[in-house]
Amino acid sequence: MTQMKLDPMRILASVLLTGAVIISTGCGGAKADKPPAPPPALVSVIEVQPEDVPIYSEYSAQTFARDLVEVRGRVDGFIQKRLFDVGADVKAGQVLYELDLRPYQADAAKARGDVQQAEANAQFARSQVALLQAQADLAQAQANLAKAQQDVTRLEPLAKEEAASQQDLDNARAALKVSQAVVDARKANVEQTRLSTKSQVDTSAAQLESNKALLRNAELNVEYATITAPVSGRIGDSLIPVGGLVSKNAATPLTTIVPLDPIWVRFKVSEGEYLAWQSRKNKPAMSSVPLEIVLADGTVHPYPGHIQNTVNQVDQKTGTLELQATFPNPHHNLLPGQFGRIRFRNEERHGAILVPQRAVLETQGLQSVFTVGPDNKAVAQNIVTGDRVGEQWIVNEGLKPGDRVVVEGTMKIRSGAPVTPRPWSPKETPKPENK
Repeated sequence: MTQMKLDPMRILASVLLTGAVIISTGCGGAKADKPPAPPPALVSVIEVQPEDVPIYSEYSAQTFARDLVEVRGRVDGFIQKRLFDVGADVKAGQVLYELDLRPYQADAAKARGDVQQAEANAQFARSQVALLQAQADLAQAQANLAKAQQDVTRLEPLAKEEAASQQDLDNARAALKVSQAVVDARKANVEQTRLSTKSQVDTSAAQLESNKALLRNAELNVEYATITAPVSGRIGDSLIPVGGLVSKNAATPLTTIVPLDPIWVRFKVSEGEYLAWQSRKNKPAMSSVPLEIVLADGTVHPYPGHIQNTVNQVDQKTGTLELQATFPNPHHNLLPGQFGRIRFRNEERHGAILVPQRAVLETQGLQSVFTVGPDNKAVAQNIVTGDRVGEQWIVNEGLKPGDRVVVEGTMKIRSGAPVTPRPWSPKETPKPENK
């Protein structure tokens, strides 16, 4: 068997060629497996432009009952009827309770009879019967005196001429003195009777007025036994049941009534805010600024309110001043004790730049947004925000008119990364799911 003799140089060349093929094949496979570059991120942007916006101030607020009224009994008695539903709206003068009226009706009937008796006594005193009798007696005595005087006058010339006896003249003169004494006595009696009659008239008139006052008091007690609502409003629970005893001196009221229209609201502002408002020129008075109240569920009370007054001092612990306002509440949908937010228009900002709140990123106390440059690349831009207007921030520093600000897609990009911008619409904002 003949053996072939291998050339070492050919073997070396074959090995090198095989290795080159293997390396070339391996490199070509790695290059084919490399993934392609991702497309630019799709983001939603707005182009900011200056605009005039109203600035609103908001404060925590709570409704309260300014004129809560306690309903109390003004007479003692047992409750026979309760004529209202707990939590209902009542009108001023509406009957709430009826007490046992019988004792007070009996007192009123007795007082009415006493008045009639006093009226009769007064009428009798005014008729002056005793005075008329005394005057009649005086007139009779004066007539007798005149007759006695005539007898003396007639007998004196006759006695001088001895045509009549001296005895008859003396008797006539004695009768004249007696008649004069009787007239003087009758005059004194008339004066005494006149004074007595006047005293009786005054006394009977005073007694009549006193009895009328007692009758009025008795009639008031009858009225008080029917307890009515002193004001209009919403009534609370009845603290004394039917059949319970009402006492005019009881510490516990029967119930309470809260007037609801208008409803009062209190809120607090800082001392600095109050002074700043007071120092503004060409601004309306605080009492004329219309207020809104935002309720706990986010709804706005449909009727605007106004500030009515402030308390007389600043709270030294908090440095705040309490303001009190009223809101029309015709449907009684606001109740005392509810929490909300008072909002009112503070000023008008001209040429303000606004961005949606969701576009603003906060990192370690610094605020920033992503803007899209002319080359469609994202740029991180630090900003300084001011007042909030609805769902937007006013940007005081960091943006200029015409800047394109990324609103949706900020979590998918980084500074310098290419993006594909499209106009943003508020409809894109996802709503939170109900849990």
